[in-house]
Amino acid sequence: IGVCLALATFVQPVRAQQADDPARKLQMAQYVISKLYVDPVDNNALVEEAIVSMLKRLDPHSTYTNANETKKMSEGLQGGFEGIGVQFQMVEDTLLVIQPVSGGPSEQVGIVAGDRIVSVNDTTIAGVKMGTDQIMQRLRGPKNTCVKLGIVRRGFSDLLSFDVLRDKIPVHSLNAAYMIRPHVGYIRLNRFSVTTSEEFLLALKVLQKKGMKDLVLDLQGNGGGYLNAAIDLANEFLSRGDLIVYTKGRGDRKSEFSARGDGHFQRGRLVVLVDEFSASASEIVSGAVQDWDRATLVGRRTFGKGLVQRPLDLPDGSMIRLTVARYYTPSGRCIQKPYAQGEEGTKQYHADLIDRYNRGELTNADSIHFPDSLRFQTRNLGRIVYGGGGIMPDRFVPIDTTRVSDYHRQLAAKGVIITTAAQYVEKHRCALLSKYRNEEVFARKFQLTEGANDDVLVLLREQAAKAGVTAKAETLQADVNVNHEVETKVILETEANIATKSDLSARQKAGNEEITSLIRTQLKALIGRNLFGMTAYFRVYNESDDVVLKGLEELGFAQ
Repeated sequence: IGVCLALATFVQPVRAQQADDPARKLQMAQYVISKLYVDPVDNNALVEEAIVSMLKRLDPHSTYTNANETKKMSEGLQGGFEGIGVQFQMVEDTLLVIQPVSGGPSEQVGIVAGDRIVSVNDTTIAGVKMGTDQIMQRLRGPKNTCVKLGIVRRGFSDLLSFDVLRDKIPVHSLNAAYMIRPHVGYIRLNRFSVTTSEEFLLALKVLQKKGMKDLVLDLQGNGGGYLNAAIDLANEFLSRGDLIVYTKGRGDRKSEFSARGDGHFQRGRLVVLVDEFSASASEIVSGAVQDWDRATLVGRRTFGKGLVQRPLDLPDGSMIRLTVARYYTPSGRCIQKPYAQGEEGTKQYHADLIDRYNRGELTNADSIHFPDSLRFQTRNLGRIVYGGGGIMPDRFVPIDTTRVSDYHRQLAAKGVIITTAAQYVEKHRCALLSKYRNEEVFARKFQLTEGANDDVLVLLREQAAKAGVTAKAETLQADVNVNHEVETKVILETEANIATKSDLSARQKAGNEEITSLIRTQLKALIGRNLFGMTAYFRVYNESDDVVLKGLEELGFAQ
């Protein structure tokens, strides 16, 4: 009776105020369920499900995250988290330290690359099939709290113990910065965070001191981040007053963002690399420099994420990111690709990249067509550029589908290539560092050829066998056999027929050579990363990246 009286008391003012108020209707439904439902209910879960269901009816980028998800999401963009400060990799159920963060708490107590962390606060984490998330929970914690680590180190028979005082660990948005060619610098960004502008400017000044006149800015795979970070980066290249981006929301409300004119790279030639995973802030920057004829864009059409989300913090630490406007480039192109509202529209939206591949857009420039209604002109030279979602580069570079075989896909999916590189470095770290004193020397001199470091390929085969990765004769031949004299005599077997190498077409031969090169390049790049860091990885890998090489062609460096 008491509940019914309370319900009646609640319902009457609702009816009196506004019968068709949807917010009141939702509040009443939640109240009734919590008070009258036959079994106890989790009110927080009900409210969260209601919020998620509402947002699903809008657009693909209006989202809800609970408190834990919000914290994790914010760490990457805010430039740091609290923990022990190591880059690590799971190798055979053991946490292998790839690199301690420079100046971080682990490096300060003496933890070094190649150490294996086997226990955390006396809890064993090695050989117990503990998930990465569980391990991360044990390693991370509030600043100035202590964690005890048990370490196995090559050359020491006893277990080493370290007490590490957790601290704020920086998360960098810059992957690599180096001189890729005479007078040409290369900078790769992986996100747009609060520290991006500072990181970029520091790298730019270092490269300029080394004689950089032209720049390759790599935004491939960069999923975006903060709007202000994108504006600050575009400002480095554009003149005072140049429009960078504008937004339009409900009621045609318009906000414009322009360059301040104090950028540090307004003169030299600029090439920007993009692909189908470049999104949001990456598209703002690439669209701005293309529309002002400031840069040449090389690669493939970008993702097409041009919706502005406003973060709305909720009392329990959760967050709603609600779409409130759209981004437009200086020429008037809407960055956002078309979408249909609702769950089915969201599914189609996220399948867009697969659709692009099936249409041939990622592999053939002739498969890309734009209607005249999507034609726009650049602001300085009046060149034709196209809208319709995403930013179409000036020079298209297709995906090379001949480089990857089924065998390679299995190796990558099961982490065999990464594990092989980590174990090889663990065994030979001292010898490698003695022979190759820095990343530049390593990239130039380290070779994976028959008779030179071919034990890496032996280790690869061993790891592949352990992981249950097998290959047909022709795939194994193409991917890991580097002895070309023997290769010409190998009989290739397929499910349908048996053929000698002489029966292969010239295209198949070329494809096999590329696949072999890809495996070796990835191994070398990962070995370099484990020894010297991410810049070493890209020093190696970029020399086989078609988009990077085409970008260099734009600056006069032929392949």
